[in-house]
Amino acid sequence: MPGVPRQRNGIAPQMCGRYPDYNVLDEADRWDEVTRRLVLDRVEKVPPLRFFTAAEALTLDAFCDLVLAQDAEPRIPVLNMVDAKLFAGELDGFRYADMPDDRETWRRVARGLDAAARQHGAVDFVTASEDVRERVVEAFADAKLHGEVWDELPPARAWKVVTRAMLSAFYSHPWAWNEIGFGGPAYPRGYARIGAGQRENWEGAEAFDRDPVKDTERRGVQGT
Repeated sequence: MPGVPRQRNGIAPQMCGRYPDYNVLDEADRWDEVTRRLVLDRVEKVPPLRFFTAAEALTLDAFCDLVLAQDAEPRIPVLNMVDAKLFAGELDGFRYADMPDDRETWRRVARGLDAAARQHGAVDFVTASEDVRERVVEAFADAKLHGEVWDELPPARAWKVVTRAMLSAFYSHPWAWNEIGFGGPAYPRGYARIGAGQRENWEGAEAFDRDPVKDTERRGVQGT
């Protein structure tokens, strides 16, 4: 969004956000050791890709970046984090009756994105133009993909499976916490100011107060 400040303290995705002087890792010494190590490992120990093939990873990485609007570095390594859970078999503990295992769903989605891109005349999803990739993702979100993989994989269900995993990974990372001003783990210090509009003295102060939902709606109307 135009006008969002550059990050001045710590790291946020693409180095911009509403809380430019806030870095949740400044509070790391106040966390218990187990929590501190867990959070710091998310930054310092990016897991290697071991579940997805190289081709799948290229497609899915481009997909994740587009859905999460990670258009430039630094990026949160969302696909690596998803890959690590799938490789370890750490699934959600449930699945839709008309869907395969989440691991198989991710693999089929990779093939399905490439198939959908070919329907627009591209070689595959990765090398497709930005416009084609956006059209494919929009159709995926609207459950309007069809043909090949999508004749057997319900796109609405698949969208829920993959976006749930992506968002879980993204918002578990401290760089995302910087972006949204999240105060981080509550243990052992805890939170005391829990009323509407209140914040602890260590939490970030918002420096950009334009409502993103209303702003997007306004710009959308102007563009029609």
